[in-house]
Amino acid sequence: MTATEPADALYPIRTVSNLTGVHPVTLRAWERRYGLIKPHRTPKGHRLYTPADVALIREVIELLGTGISIAQAKQRVGQAAVRAPETGDTEGDAWRSYQARMARAIEAFDESGLEAAYAEALSLYPVDLVTNHLINPLLRQLGDRWQGRSGGIAEEHFFATYLRNKLGARLHHLAAQRPRHRMLAACLPGEHHELGLLLFCLAAANHGIGFVILGADTPLAEVAHAQRRAGCSAILLSGSGDPHPALLEELRGLVAGCEVPVLVGGRTAKMHASALEETGAVILGSDVAAALRRLPALIAGVHRH
Repeated sequence: MTATEPADALYPIRTVSNLTGVHPVTLRAWERRYGLIKPHRTPKGHRLYTPADVALIREVIELLGTGISIAQAKQRVGQAAVRAPETGDTEGDAWRSYQARMARAIEAFDESGLEAAYAEALSLYPVDLVTNHLINPLLRQLGDRWQGRSGGIAEEHFFATYLRNKLGARLHHLAAQRPRHRMLAACLPGEHHELGLLLFCLAAANHGIGFVILGADTPLAEVAHAQRRAGCSAILLSGSGDPHPALLEELRGLVAGCEVPVLVGGRTAKMHASALEETGAVILGSDVAAALRRLPALIAGVHRH
């Protein structure tokens, strides 16, 4: 959608989902439960959205990004400035109850309770906000407490297995949509934790970007081979450790030998941005929302090194 498009243009729900990153299920929930959006309807009942509707959805996303609830976002839509919730405003913390519910379910090894809380959050909020405000904090909480807690390792493994299966199923479903652009996604050599990569792929998939996912601990030579064979528009690498000199040289070779952008995200990119940039890689960092805003231009080759 561009500034030259007419104000009376109409977009189907799938197009709006790709433009905003908000899943159709969430768009319908915002309409039914909160009256946030009132799309046009075709004679057969299909929803059609105007450019003004898309702008409103983006304003709601910005409001939700401050941590407020969907009900509060409805009250604030149209105000001149987006502001964060006031300190001590417990109603404004829309994520605290979800975190508590999921933590209790993890402690009880209760997959149905875990699923109920996660599914409810996903039905009301864009997946990248759920990742930033719910899943990532929960993963950090589990990681921080496992050493001093009996059963903590089992809890962490239980949640990681649940999340890996959940993300895999959702990504498999989204793969059937045949997006215009696909990225090849892999963890850096030596990186055995792929949940961060999968969470990012899911968020990007809801923005209309497809993925070929290789997963954990992937040799960079294999990454280059897979990218060429799959015809992907870019390569996304993720890691959390400290890159050793040999890995940096391998990365430099990968960038030099590829005709597509090589992007690096995760803690490795955040902590070692300068060293990675010297290889010619593009740094995405660990902020999912900021990275998603940059992806379309990066895939188009605007920042190709």
